[in-house]
Amino acid sequence: AGSQLREIFDKINNLLSGKSVVSGGRTVSVTQHPQGLDFVYYKLAEKFVNQGEEEVASHHDAAFPIAVVASGIWEIHPRVGDLFLAHLHKKCPYSVPFYPALKEGTSMEEYQRMLGYQVKDSKVEEQDHFLKRMSGLIRLYAAIIQLRWPYGNKQGPHPHGLNYGWRWLAQMLNMEPLADVTATLLLDFLEVCGNALMKQYQVQFWKMMFLIREDYIPRIEAITSSGQMGSLMRFKQFLEKCLQQKEVPLPKGALQSSFWRS
Repeated sequence: AGSQLREIFDKINNLLSGKSVVSGGRTVSVTQHPQGLDFVYYKLAEKFVNQGEEEVASHHDAAFPIAVVASGIWEIHPRVGDLFLAHLHKKCPYSVPFYPALKEGTSMEEYQRMLGYQVKDSKVEEQDHFLKRMSGLIRLYAAIIQLRWPYGNKQGPHPHGLNYGWRWLAQMLNMEPLADVTATLLLDFLEVCGNALMKQYQVQFWKMMFLIREDYIPRIEAITSSGQMGSLMRFKQFLEKCLQQKEVPLPKGALQSSFWRS
């Protein structure tokens, strides 16, 4: 509910502002230790990113309440935003976007980690689990860039707004696609913030969508084996529907104004 989200936001904001906050039955304050604030900034940013790969990966709608709190905190405490991006880019290089290359002397295990895979006891996680986590992270990022905390004073621009989303999309399309990964993440990204990008960039946005269909989809098809077609087919269907209807639907789970009265 909106009221619960406000409580969570206020508690985090109070903690970062140096006020005393009750947590787990104890009263804590960042002033209790010289590095207290730095530590909390770091751990909070890490927690936001973890919510992307855990909560949002399992429940896509969760991206919006988490993102609106993260965006509001970022606006008041820019350091959290910097650290959020650092944690996000480390967990999901595709959010840069960046595809790490295998360098000489790098072990396969280390390389898998660089690509964002979880490696435990030399066992690499399953591809579908990996894609699910990456989807959660990209969805959280796509929600943050379009949302602002509704109770802020909103003096300046969004600290990391839709222009970053536009840049991400353009950079993705300038890179050679990866089987499975590229189609999955483009679909996640456009499902979450395609509607907002459409409203902001209008004609330019539709040119980009047309370019994806005519030029980029064939490039993805060329490197996709028959067993990896699922994500590509879903992306193609989404794109066709948007181009036919000249509309990107509002994302499922987007916060309506009625939410804040709950």
